[in-house]
Amino acid sequence: MSKPDYTRVLLKVSGEALAGDQSYGIEPRFLDDVARQIVDVARMGVQVAIVIGGGNIFRGMAVAAKGGDRVIGDHMGMLGTVINSLALGDAIRRAGGRSHVFSSVTMPSIADTFTQRGAIAALEGGAVVICAGGTGNPFFTTDTAAALKAIELRCDVLLKGTKVDGVYSADPAKDPSAERFETISHEEVIARDLRVMDTAAFALARDNSLPIVVYALSAREGLAGVLDGSAPSTRVG
Repeated sequence: MSKPDYTRVLLKVSGEALAGDQSYGIEPRFLDDVARQIVDVARMGVQVAIVIGGGNIFRGMAVAAKGGDRVIGDHMGMLGTVINSLALGDAIRRAGGRSHVFSSVTMPSIADTFTQRGAIAALEGGAVVICAGGTGNPFFTTDTAAALKAIELRCDVLLKGTKVDGVYSADPAKDPSAERFETISHEEVIARDLRVMDTAAFALARDNSLPIVVYALSAREGLAGVLDGSAPSTRVG
């Protein structure tokens, strides 16, 4: 692969994707494969930051839907993202890379508290930076956290790794005739309510001219293929 066009990227990994074929938890082989892809890209000189969802562990909105307190549910979801972040950080180290886990929720015995300067210093020092705890606030998804961190860390692009290989006109799992877009604007994604990420994340990216590339974590070409354009994906921007 030739040298990627991007110097610094933020990778958003959905928690559900980490479950692999399981309905819950973390599938070790899939986790290790994602870690190897990240290490391969980092060795090419690309600085990589990561935000992980927690849906494979817990979803705060599920609590609210059943009458529970949304704030408490979201706090529980944040803890799920910390579990995933620690697991991926360990997998990256086992794959031969360096990782540094930061948390937007203060828990100093587990992870360093996120600061922009600390995370940028870690990136410039060659570590893969993993941002746990979402935004640190309830009512904001990890998609929004990914857009926020990408902007804070001055990333060139936000990469959204999911179970599908791009943005579609409808859910491809439910509609076989759904069309995959090669490129699409932030405005059109929002106007058509294409929910591969939440509206707040797309609006934040739009307002800060942050491009988003949506791809499948299971892509044969891997993360390196997404960066060089050989893997199927959709560019939003």
